[in-house]
Amino acid sequence: MLSKQSKGSAKDKSLSPEEQQAKIDDVRKQIGVIADKLPVLCSDASISRYLRARNWSTKKASKMLKETLKWRLQYKPEKSRWEDIAHEAETGKIYRANYRDKLGRPVLVMRPGFQNTNSTSGQIRYLVYCMENAIMNMNQDHEQMVWLVDFQGWAMASISVKVTRETAHILQDHYPERLGLGILYNPPKIFESFWTMVKPFLEPKTYKKVKFVYSDDPKSRKIMEEVFDLDKLDVAFGGKNTAGFDYHSFAQLMKEDDNRKSNSNDSTCSSSPPQPSSILFESTPSESPNLDHDYNASDEDGLLSNDEATPNLDCIDEKIQELQLSCKDVQMDEAAAVAKEAQGTS
Repeated sequence: MLSKQSKGSAKDKSLSPEEQQAKIDDVRKQIGVIADKLPVLCSDASISRYLRARNWSTKKASKMLKETLKWRLQYKPEKSRWEDIAHEAETGKIYRANYRDKLGRPVLVMRPGFQNTNSTSGQIRYLVYCMENAIMNMNQDHEQMVWLVDFQGWAMASISVKVTRETAHILQDHYPERLGLGILYNPPKIFESFWTMVKPFLEPKTYKKVKFVYSDDPKSRKIMEEVFDLDKLDVAFGGKNTAGFDYHSFAQLMKEDDNRKSNSNDSTCSSSPPQPSSILFESTPSESPNLDHDYNASDEDGLLSNDEATPNLDCIDEKIQELQLSCKDVQMDEAAAVAKEAQGTS
């Protein structure tokens, strides 16, 4: 049956539990026998996420779910193992943190400035591996995760349009309703310009899940205090945990999770996860009603949930390229100014 997280949107509230169940059953019927190949992906909870991402349209949700079924059968994300992506993880550009937020959701730390490879397929494979791992480690009463994006070392000129586009495609089409909160930590001014350009192409419910946090701004730092236990949060994000990212410890953790995944009866699909090992995390229930309201209630849309997502991505591609050219112009102007100043002092 439906999980309690599927009750958050206005559209959900306009549908009775019986009506929601009828739509879920309708989608499963439209999917047909292929649903038997990945039964967990076609569970009530999973179908409900696709319906919410498509505003409870059974036709659109069925189409979206069929594409995901096809993708999973071809891409086989559940088959990826640590040995396949270990080199991508060396710098800690993406990793599951050893703490959760106050709602008990797993946290994916993303550090785009720590990119260490040039392979688009390898980078996407690693992103998918981390998404699958975070989902596998969700508590049974949770469906979403937190993304904590650290902009240390990041530069606009280093953005790959191809990787950005493929990342958006994978996340929006195959992992709907998985983002609970996205925190952008210390983004540079140039990223703010990029965000302003891209924001109109995103669903309102999506960008409302994204929070900008600056370490020198007491007001925005309060977000971290509200969302995380500061004793467990990494010092890099204003917490007191000095452990940081350790490649060898992370590798051991992922290998253990790979073994659990292999031994699971549902190893063909990690969309409905087995219970996470108690030694990996301590789940702390939230005592703040405001967190549920502010960060967990606007869930009816996917990452980019409208049917015009593809043309939107085309526009985003153009904006990225425009901003990259602008960055190069600024860098050239600065270099010319430095050269002119050097000539004047020689």
